[in-house]
Amino acid sequence: MIDVDHEISAERRQLGTRVLEAGEARVATISRSYDTTLADLWDACTNAERIPRWFLPVSGELRLGGRYQLEGNAGGTIERCEPPESFAATWEYGSEISWIEVRLTAESPERTRLELEHVAHVDDERWDQFGPGAVGVGWDLGLIGLSLHLASAGEQVDPAAVAAWSSSPEGRRFMTLSSEAWRDASIAAGADPAAAHAAAERTTAFYTGAEPPAG
Repeated sequence: MIDVDHEISAERRQLGTRVLEAGEARVATISRSYDTTLADLWDACTNAERIPRWFLPVSGELRLGGRYQLEGNAGGTIERCEPPESFAATWEYGSEISWIEVRLTAESPERTRLELEHVAHVDDERWDQFGPGAVGVGWDLGLIGLSLHLASAGEQVDPAAVAAWSSSPEGRRFMTLSSEAWRDASIAAGADPAAAHAAAERTTAFYTGAEPPAG
């Protein structure tokens, strides 16, 4: 159902920092191209009827200044909306607030690049424990749904089938490779390699349900 190696290699992962009013924040950026038009990708990412077909049920008002809530996940406020090229919103999960920005760029009439940026204040202790994979693997899993949705001409992705795949050996392999890809991005951004490897092992164990290596 899912070509794991293709899905992993199709994405570009980068890490950086940004100074906000509350201090320095960490920035995780994911980007990849899809074989669809700019208008169709914008619709897939912003239409309340289409988002549940590949991601999660969403309620609220998907407009500038509106509040949204993803079922069982984050909610927030849409702070900027510039169709069909970009939108930005808060990403509020429990008591934690971070920010997302999605930018779309037409590479040709039938191919569009999506760039998703997640900006968050992450304390050093949590970063040292899990690194960028804590949020990165989750986004990689979410974007699989978008890939399947677009490949099927906008059809509903079967949540049960995706859940079954996620707990399968191939699903666990995907999460492992995703965690390792975020580890490599962390090292490329200047992280200590040994610390990045240890954090990735803990992230992989968290997502796959495996025991982390001793020591």
